[in-house]
Amino acid sequence: MSDEKRNTVHAFRDDSLGEHDAVGLAEAIRRREVSPAEAVRDAVARLRAVAELNAVQTPLDPPELRGGTGGVFAGVPTLIKDNTDYAGLPTGHGSAAFTPRPARRHAPFVRQFLSTGVTVLGKTRLPEFGFSPATEYETGEPVRNPWHPGHSAGGSSGGAAALVAAGAVPLAHANDGGGSIRIPAACCGLVGLKPTRGRLVGNDQSRRLPLDIVTDGVVTRTVRDSAAFLAAAERYRRNPGLPPVGLVEGPSDRKLRIGFLLDSPNGVTCDDDTRAAVTETAATLRSLGHTVEPVGMDLDPRFTGDFLTYWGMLSFLLGATGRSLGRDFDRHRMDGLSRGLREEYVKRWRDTPGVLRRLRRTREAYAAALRGLDLVLTPVLAHTTPPIGHLSPTVPYEELVDRILAYVAYTPVDNVVGTPSISLPSARTTADGLPVGVLLSGRPGSERTLLEAAFALEAERPFRRLQDV
Repeated sequence: MSDEKRNTVHAFRDDSLGEHDAVGLAEAIRRREVSPAEAVRDAVARLRAVAELNAVQTPLDPPELRGGTGGVFAGVPTLIKDNTDYAGLPTGHGSAAFTPRPARRHAPFVRQFLSTGVTVLGKTRLPEFGFSPATEYETGEPVRNPWHPGHSAGGSSGGAAALVAAGAVPLAHANDGGGSIRIPAACCGLVGLKPTRGRLVGNDQSRRLPLDIVTDGVVTRTVRDSAAFLAAAERYRRNPGLPPVGLVEGPSDRKLRIGFLLDSPNGVTCDDDTRAAVTETAATLRSLGHTVEPVGMDLDPRFTGDFLTYWGMLSFLLGATGRSLGRDFDRHRMDGLSRGLREEYVKRWRDTPGVLRRLRRTREAYAAALRGLDLVLTPVLAHTTPPIGHLSPTVPYEELVDRILAYVAYTPVDNVVGTPSISLPSARTTADGLPVGVLLSGRPGSERTLLEAAFALEAERPFRRLQDV
């Protein structure tokens, strides 16, 4: 349902889903006010109502009621990101370089996700192999932002974020190898928690890499949904090497010491709307009794180039092993960003040992920055959500990379170090009312502290909802 006056696209309506978040809908299903079949029927209708967002890759028709009656989200409709295997559905990775075949079995994370009781309706779109912070393609329609369809929904979990923000489903699967949960959450006004490395069941492909940077999770409209998901996932499998999180249900009375960082460690300066959002959040945290003080993060000046080289290595490996995805895989059909990353890596492959060594050392700089602190507050992105086309893979590679590095300047550190962080909708842009996100990051295993702080901010400054614009 498109509202021309407000230039938004959403599917909120008076049906069984109403304005429920996932916890609220699951409670309504448990009380038998709503049946799982009604929830599926209305979610399918909502997905059709926001088809102009181009966010669904593969619908599962008919949906499979795999969640049954067990699990905290029993009967809640959702979708899986199309870089993760779901038995019977193809896994396309957002790429035109091959013809995907149906997966034979669920990925390990999908089994963990299904243990929460969700009902899967299909798969969401992502940019090719998740490399871009915008879900756009060389050919085919981009995923559009429901707050303003002329703007990016972010990436790589752009399809998931667009659908949750638009009210088609209450939560959706996402994953994050450089910001891909937190970036689209910021673009679409959602909560996006990237857990600690190893907190959830590992990603098969990423675990075989020399540096595991990918973490799975969800995007949600409320902090309580993110907290409930993490608690339910932990009941399925808890990593004994990390402190348990349990179910976080609200703020804590504990007063925190929070570092405050505006411009990124690699020297990128954030824009005025972003600066205002982070500064106002810092003021809110101070008003709640927390100590908020400026902090620096002394990263190796080669960090950005090293991270880009590592992504180039990933693209190179995909090009070399792509036939495992599809027999007709042709690396020459990969998009401009993927090809450019691969070609630049070929020029620098001899630097790989040094790149890996320096990236692993990032944890030392991160630990030094958090010494004496509980959390760090930063922007999610250096500037507000760009229009469609700004980050298109059709942009010449060098120009596109410059644009990406001027945009994604904060989130990759947590992927390299393996630390948890959460994106929260904090403000809206002055010019066009698009969401602006802020980022809270912590030490490994500190998800409970992050969620408690997020609950406090949500209570003090309730998140603006798309349906109320």
